[in-house]
Amino acid sequence: MAVFSVTLRLVAITLLSATLSLAHPGFNFGWGGHGGIFGGSFGLFPEFYQFSCPQANDIVLSVLQKAIDKEPRIAASLLRLHFHDCFVQGCDASVLLDDSATIVSEKKSGPNRNSLRGFEVIDEIKAKLEEECASTVSCADILALAARGSTVLSGGPNWLLPLGRRDSKTASLSASNTNIPAPNSTLQNLLTSFNRQGLDEADLVALSGGHTIGMARCTTFKQRLYNQNGNNQPDETLDKSYYLGLKSVCPISGGDNNISPLDFASPARFDNTYFRLILWGKGLLTSDQVLLTGNVGKIVELVKSYAEDENLFFDQFAKSMVKMGNINPLTGFNGEVRKNCRRLN
Repeated sequence: MAVFSVTLRLVAITLLSATLSLAHPGFNFGWGGHGGIFGGSFGLFPEFYQFSCPQANDIVLSVLQKAIDKEPRIAASLLRLHFHDCFVQGCDASVLLDDSATIVSEKKSGPNRNSLRGFEVIDEIKAKLEEECASTVSCADILALAARGSTVLSGGPNWLLPLGRRDSKTASLSASNTNIPAPNSTLQNLLTSFNRQGLDEADLVALSGGHTIGMARCTTFKQRLYNQNGNNQPDETLDKSYYLGLKSVCPISGGDNNISPLDFASPARFDNTYFRLILWGKGLLTSDQVLLTGNVGKIVELVKSYAEDENLFFDQFAKSMVKMGNINPLTGFNGEVRKNCRRLN
């Protein structure tokens, strides 16, 4: 009887995988490829926890709701955590690992040090999931679920999220220092960085739109105010009134940790205002404004299109988040499912 039950379940999962593959061929569902069970590799699919932890997303959302109600800025911080994870070794929760005898933490890298936030929220989500479904939901999937949940709870789009990632047993401080685009990046640097991860121009523009929520420290944009091109002059692409306002927040010396909204018009609401601000010369970071001033035709047109049509932006953002979330995940028997996201089992 038990064997019959297991057989039925395997058949059901195989049918589910096949059905989802037909519906969403770009998501790499199913067992195709090499290695793993029955000679196939495990893929990501949205129903991964349907039987093992069906309440996983509800638990994530309940923790997020309280955290965002308390501090709306945390939504952007969690979205950024997923981004910084996926650009280093793939979406494997390596960014969450603390220093240990065998790990040099990515939290110490230039892009992350004194900057990444939200680790305590991830800890709380993990603790609640461990109570309900021990050793089941990976930290990498928690990051992906938290990024989606934070977007939705801030007024942004929802999307069908492929799951089944496992957690890495390694971290890479060097890759964290080199793979994550800097806030003063040129457009070519951004394109190179995104292309390296298999992401294209549409992904770059849409994912940059995640800056519609959240804050940035003065140290990330101060050079635009005082010495953009090494000539002790401000960035000439900055709108004058916006420039004067930013100077009052970020003095020429000190104040590096003062913060300013990435989208000052609606900093806690996920919308398309970010793109309108860029068109008005009011993008906060160099890496925001160069989407327009870099003069790459397709990118400029995308900025204008998303500024005019929020639904178009939401649709592409959802697609690009799925694509980013599929960067080199560990699946099957690779990696592990950490009990504590900060350390190896």
